[in-house]
Amino acid sequence: MSNIRITKQFSFETGHALYGYDGKCKNVHGHSYRLDVTVIGQPISDNTNVKFGMVIDFTDLKKIVKEEIVDVFDHATVFNKNTPHIELAREFQKRDHNVLLVDYQPTSEMMVIDFADKIQKRLPTSIALHSLKLHETATSYAQWFASDND
Repeated sequence: MSNIRITKQFSFETGHALYGYDGKCKNVHGHSYRLDVTVIGQPISDNTNVKFGMVIDFTDLKKIVKEEIVDVFDHATVFNKNTPHIELAREFQKRDHNVLLVDYQPTSEMMVIDFADKIQKRLPTSIALHSLKLHETATSYAQWFASDND
């Protein structure tokens, strides 16, 4: 049986600020992110299985990504908790804002690494994460490939 890649796209709105950055992105701002999640596997060959012919049901992939990424990051502001931005984050939290404190600089590059880790932990053993593409803007994105990270 052949390996097949399938992709599902997601979108979410997230704010962030890059501590120590020398440009405009040092200020709190937001993006309309688009995340393309591509998995690889063999279609189910058991014709008695209700998911016969599928690598993974798109609904099952959607559930994983929504729970791990979209529902967590959508309309949140992300700060590196190891910087003085922690003070700003605490002020936002006091005002009932959705704040995520992460162990990394919240760039697209670092976010896509975090996302890959979260998604891989939830996939069935017969399915592998092939790649992620995280669009920060219509013309700027970071990509993660499993083959680059073996």
